[in-house]
Amino acid sequence: MKRRTFFKQTAFSVLSTSVLSSLSTYANIDVPAAPYPLQFLAIGDWGRNGADHQLHVARQMGKWATEHPNQFIISTGDNFYPSGVISEHDPLFHYSFENVYTDFSLQWDWYPILGNHDYKSDPDAQVRYTNISRRWKMPARYYSKEFSVGKEGKVLMLFIDTNPMLPEFYDNPEYGPHVKGQHPEIQLEWINQTLAAADKDVRWKIVVGHHPMYTAGPRTTNYDTLGIRKTLEEVLEKHKVNVYLSGHDHSLQHLKSSGVTHYFISGAGSEVTPVKDGLPYSRFQAADYGFMYFSVAKDKLNVKVINHEGKLLYETLIYPVA
Repeated sequence: MKRRTFFKQTAFSVLSTSVLSSLSTYANIDVPAAPYPLQFLAIGDWGRNGADHQLHVARQMGKWATEHPNQFIISTGDNFYPSGVISEHDPLFHYSFENVYTDFSLQWDWYPILGNHDYKSDPDAQVRYTNISRRWKMPARYYSKEFSVGKEGKVLMLFIDTNPMLPEFYDNPEYGPHVKGQHPEIQLEWINQTLAAADKDVRWKIVVGHHPMYTAGPRTTNYDTLGIRKTLEEVLEKHKVNVYLSGHDHSLQHLKSSGVTHYFISGAGSEVTPVKDGLPYSRFQAADYGFMYFSVAKDKLNVKVINHEGKLLYETLIYPVA
C-alpha cells in the first residue's frame, strides 16, 4: 500500500509540475495587441421615423457592428427631422432613435451633436435626454472626450456646436430664438484651450461639428460652409487636428485641402443629396445612404465607408501628424 501511495504521489507531483510549467510558459508569451484598439461608427442627418432608408441604414449598421468591433457611435447632427424635439419626452426620441437603432450591437454609447434642424425646437431637450436614455450621451451643447488606443496613446475628441458660429442664424425666424444667448467666442476659446492642453499621449485630435468646411455637395459655396471654414479652419490647422467629421450635406465624403486636417462627411443616415466630381480637394464622394467606420491605432487611422446594402464604397488610411 505504501509503495502504491508513493507512486500516486510521485505521478501527481510530476503532473502538477508539468502543468504549472506550461502555465508559466504561456503566461510569459506576449499576446499580440489588436491592430486597432479603438473602433467607432459615425452617422448623421438621420432622424426620420425610419423613413427615407433610415431603417435600412440602421439595420446595416447593426449587422456591421455585430461582425466588427465597435465601442461607440457618433452622430454628426440633424438628429430629428423636420424641426428637432420640443422636450426630453418628445415621442421622436422613440420613433426616430430608440425604435430604429434596435440591434444589440448598437446599444453602446452614442455621442451626438446638434444640427441646424435640431435648433428649430429646443436644443437643450437633447442634452436633458442624457438623463433618461442609457445610451444617449450628450452632456452639453459642446463637450470633449478622451479615448485610449492601447497603452501608449489616446484620442482627443471635441464635439462642438457650429450653429452659433453662423451670424445669419441669429436673425433667422426658425434658428434665431435658440441661438440667441449663445456665445460663440466662448466656445471658440474653449476649443483653442482644450486642443492646446492636449495630453502628450494624445496621438489623434478629432473634432466633430455639424457643418462642413469643404464639401462636394450642394453647399460647396454656401454661406454656412464658407462661414464655418472662416471660423474654424485656422484653429484646426494651428492645433494640427487630424480629422474634422461633419454632416449637413446628405452624402458620404472624404476631402483634403492643402493643410493638415482630413475632412469627412457622414450625413447620409436617411435622405441623400447630389454630389459633384472634379473638385481639387475631394478624394471621395457618394450620394448614397450609409455610414462610416473608424478604426484607430496609435500610429494609423483607417476609415471605411459602407452603404445601406453593406457594400464597402471607399477605404482610406491616414497617419498622425509629426
